[in-house]
Amino acid sequence: MNSTVSVEKASSAGTAPVDPAIRVRSLWKVFGPGAAAVPGDAALRDLPAPELRERTGCTAAVRDVDFDVSAGELFIVMGLSGSGKSTLVRCLTRLIDPTAGTVHVGDVDVTAASDVQLRDLRRHRVSMVFQHFGLLPHRRVVDNVGYGLEIRGVGRVARRARAEEVLGVVGLSDVAGAYPRELSGGMKQRVGLARALVSDPDILLFDEPFSALDPLTRYDMQSEIIRLRGELGKTMVFITHDLPEALRLGDRILVMREGRTVQIGTGEDLVAEPADAYVRRFVRDVPAADVLTLRRLTRDPVDGEPLDGPQLPDSTVVRDAVRTVLSADRPTRVMRDGAVVGVVTPADLAGVLGATVGG
Repeated sequence: MNSTVSVEKASSAGTAPVDPAIRVRSLWKVFGPGAAAVPGDAALRDLPAPELRERTGCTAAVRDVDFDVSAGELFIVMGLSGSGKSTLVRCLTRLIDPTAGTVHVGDVDVTAASDVQLRDLRRHRVSMVFQHFGLLPHRRVVDNVGYGLEIRGVGRVARRARAEEVLGVVGLSDVAGAYPRELSGGMKQRVGLARALVSDPDILLFDEPFSALDPLTRYDMQSEIIRLRGELGKTMVFITHDLPEALRLGDRILVMREGRTVQIGTGEDLVAEPADAYVRRFVRDVPAADVLTLRRLTRDPVDGEPLDGPQLPDSTVVRDAVRTVLSADRPTRVMRDGAVVGVVTPADLAGVLGATVGG
C-alpha cells in the first residue's frame, strides 16, 4: 500500500448533515431465491456469508446500511473486493433494486419512485461515472459527451454547444473532434467525466473510476476531481478500494466489510480511532502526521506558558505544522474562527511524527 497521503480537499465535512442530499436507511440488497425474507428474519439476517449461502442460497451484498451525504460533500465508500460497495452505489439510483430499506435523493424516495420518476432522476439530478469508459468508438469526443442530451431530445446545436462547454471545464477542448481510439486512458476518463457533467446534475456517483489507470494518471484524475469539486460544488459519492485515494479525496469515509458498515468518519477519525482490527489493518501503513490535524493534539496551556507564540489553524495537518512548531521558542497557538483554542509544542508532536497506525 502506498503510504504517502496528500490531504488537499476543498472542504472537510466531518459530521453527518442535518438536511442531507442523500439519505439511506436500513438498506439491504440480497441476491438469490427468497431474498426478500432475509432482512426481516432474525435467524438469517446476521448469519456470516458462507452460512447464509448454505442455508438459503442467498448472498447479502448490502446489509442494513445507514448513512447521509450532505449537499456539496465528497463522500467515500471504501472496502475490499466483495465488500458490497459497488452494489451499494447502484442501489442509490436503482440501477440495482434494493431488497429492503429506503433511499432518498433530496425529496425523492428512490425506492418508491415510478419508472418516470427514475428516468427524470437519472437524466437530470444524478449522473454516474464508471470504471470502464464505455465510449462509443464511432462517435467523436464531442458527440460522446453530448449523447445523454441527444437521448433527452436536445437539438444538435444546443447539445454540441453544451458538450463543448463541458469539455472546456475538464480541459479537453482541443480533442473535441477526436475519436476515442486516439485518446489516452486518462483522456478517456475525462470524457466520461464530461459526459456525466453535461446534464448539470446535482449529484455525481463514481464507481472506482480510476482503478484501471496508471498511478500518475490516477493522481492527475484525483486532482481533477478536487478542482472540479471546488469549482462546481457538486455532491459526490466515490467508490474506491484504495485508502490513499480515499484519504486524499474524501470529507468522510464509509468503510464496508461483507456488506456491512464498519465505520463512518473523516480520514482523521479512521487513522486516529479505527473502529476495529479490520479498519486498523487498512490504515496501519499511513503516516499519522500526514493525516492528523492539530485539533487532535491541542491542549490547554499550563500555568506560566507564554501565549504570544506563532499561530496555526486547528485544521493544519501535523506534517505541515512541524516547521512552525519546532522553530518557535514558545508554544504555538492553535486557532479556530479567530480564537485561541489551545497550544502545541514540539513535545506534543513527538508521538505523531514518524509514527504509523499500528507501527
